[in-house]
Amino acid sequence: MATTNDTHPEIRESVRRLCAGFPGEYWRKLDAERAYPTEFVRALTEAGFLSVLIPEEYGGSGLGIDAASAILEEIHRSGCNGGACHAQMYTMGTVLRHGSAAQKQAYLPGIASGALRLQAFGVTEPTSGTDTTRIRTFARREGDEYVVNGQKVWISRTEHSDLMVLLVRTTPRDQVKKPTDGMSVLLVDIREALGKGLTIRPIRAMINHATTELFFDDLRVPAANLIGEEGKGFHYIIDGMNAERILIASECIGDARFFIDRASAYATQREVFGRPIGSNQGIQFPIARNYVETEAAALMVRKAIELFDSGQPCGTEANMAKLLASEASWHAADTCLQTHGGFGFAEEYDIERKFRETRLYQIAPISTNLILSHVATHALKMPKSF
Repeated sequence: MATTNDTHPEIRESVRRLCAGFPGEYWRKLDAERAYPTEFVRALTEAGFLSVLIPEEYGGSGLGIDAASAILEEIHRSGCNGGACHAQMYTMGTVLRHGSAAQKQAYLPGIASGALRLQAFGVTEPTSGTDTTRIRTFARREGDEYVVNGQKVWISRTEHSDLMVLLVRTTPRDQVKKPTDGMSVLLVDIREALGKGLTIRPIRAMINHATTELFFDDLRVPAANLIGEEGKGFHYIIDGMNAERILIASECIGDARFFIDRASAYATQREVFGRPIGSNQGIQFPIARNYVETEAAALMVRKAIELFDSGQPCGTEANMAKLLASEASWHAADTCLQTHGGFGFAEEYDIERKFRETRLYQIAPISTNLILSHVATHALKMPKSF
């Protein structure tokens, strides 16, 4: 099937070959056991796919987000899931862009080789949700340490990470001029923190996403682990969020193409009343519409990628790309399930698994309504609704 934005053909082909070794049976077994795809993550790491954004001087490939986008899109189009490890690609960006020279040298080579896993991004809290300025997790400076107390929720991959980028308040919200001030970023060594102020509790959810809630009780973090300047952490996190949204959008494009591939193939092969069901416009037109929607969304993702890789502001474009791509994948998922009828609910077809997985992106890492609010206030200059 012809598609737009087939950049990095060699990388895409390599990813497809790797993913062929992890067919649907592999993912279904993990789902049944609620297990982490250790072998899949190891294979991606050894192939160098998770370190593409890390500069060569630290052991990575030094490529742009365009390459990372191609990798994740192909992973999802192949029927696999990058959610177990995609944060290994972009979470390190907070260290890369805002960390000290010593921090970069201490952590980036290990992250590039896979010896260190930085996959946990500790932002969301039970009482704040997407209103990040109202987080309550607080880090109090005591000499050469910060003492952290609070709680985080929906933090994926914590149990499978060595390090975590943690957003905390270091100045209370009512003591700063702007709500976005007074937040700081700490790099937490999970291996040292566990049982010494950090408690991790898994959350069983609709999809096998290794998500957790975290509790901090007088966790001591060395002040040397502060990334950038104290009080400016919100702006550092935003940088990472743009990359996250672009890459999640790329995963959604991959999901959409997976569903379109499956739906069109099944509609061509499946015969009812003596002819392929795909010859019926009631089946044919929704799949065609999904294709049109996906190709249009892919162009928006391409625009966001180009802006990001050229160092230009891209917050609105990253948000729009994520919205359009997530909706394209969800619509394609619904059509694919409908096209397969009862067989779409059978685990062996992998449609129901991918259907559940792609539904997440209407909500995370940012909800559709919050994106619309961003576009209304930033692009259209309308008054804020909150």
